[in-house]
Amino acid sequence: MSVTRILVSPEGPQFSRLVMGYQRLLEWQLSPRELLGFIEQHLELGITTVDHADSYGHHGCEAAFGQALALKPGLREKLQIVSQCSMVSGGSGLAPQAAHDSSDKAHIIASAEHSLRHFNTDHLDLLLLNHSDYLMNADEVAKAFNNLKKSGKVRHFGVSNFTPRQFELLQSRLEYPLVTNQIAISPLHQHGLIDGTLDLCQQRHIRPMAWSCLGGGALFKASAHQALRDELAQVALEVDATSIEQVVYAWIMKLPSQPLPIIGSGKIARIKQAAQAEDLPLTRQQWYRIQRAGM
Repeated sequence: MSVTRILVSPEGPQFSRLVMGYQRLLEWQLSPRELLGFIEQHLELGITTVDHADSYGHHGCEAAFGQALALKPGLREKLQIVSQCSMVSGGSGLAPQAAHDSSDKAHIIASAEHSLRHFNTDHLDLLLLNHSDYLMNADEVAKAFNNLKKSGKVRHFGVSNFTPRQFELLQSRLEYPLVTNQIAISPLHQHGLIDGTLDLCQQRHIRPMAWSCLGGGALFKASAHQALRDELAQVALEVDATSIEQVVYAWIMKLPSQPLPIIGSGKIARIKQAAQAEDLPLTRQQWYRIQRAGM
């Protein structure tokens, strides 16, 4: 069993069909050696793309990941590293500042360079501008992206949580294509199906990245979602799936824009289950039953 690879856009990059997300890495409480073993295990499954952000874990997740990579530097060439920038943490001292989004040129460049140092690498495969800053100056963002691209520090660029119009605004300032928009996609988060975000991705032949596929765990906990759980369980029986989360990943991947689901678990058994979702053939009827239960 090996996860397939897919071009995120006609111009690249090529990523694994499912992405390993490291937002909660510090919560897993793994030593560098244990984390290295975890990375090697999901690489063996064909999950070669990893999702990070400079701000994850109060700026600690990327550094922890880099410590594991330092134990076996050759693994870097087997990985596609995605990082995100935008969030500025609140300061301390006499003049603390509130946490806020920033799309300033200097911040974008500094954030990318922090990530490069954390990973001890000379390039990021993809950098995402995360959240549209209400004070975003698209020309300034373009200058930052151009600086990072010309220096070879970042190979591809995209966005996260952008509306279609925000995406088009930034794209209008760039000479090269944005390759993805990372948004929440799940039966519990269907906004992208309705507001045109996924339509724009399909129009431009780019593959979105899907975060919060399981609703941040709410799918398994909230009593309000019992009807959805029941429908997922019924479909799981019909397609011989081993878990309802497998069915959720298959539901997301059936979308015509071909999203890349991000897996957020630190348990390799759940990663193996997710990797098998590619082989689940949902019918249109099954897909719509889940969609309606989620609504």
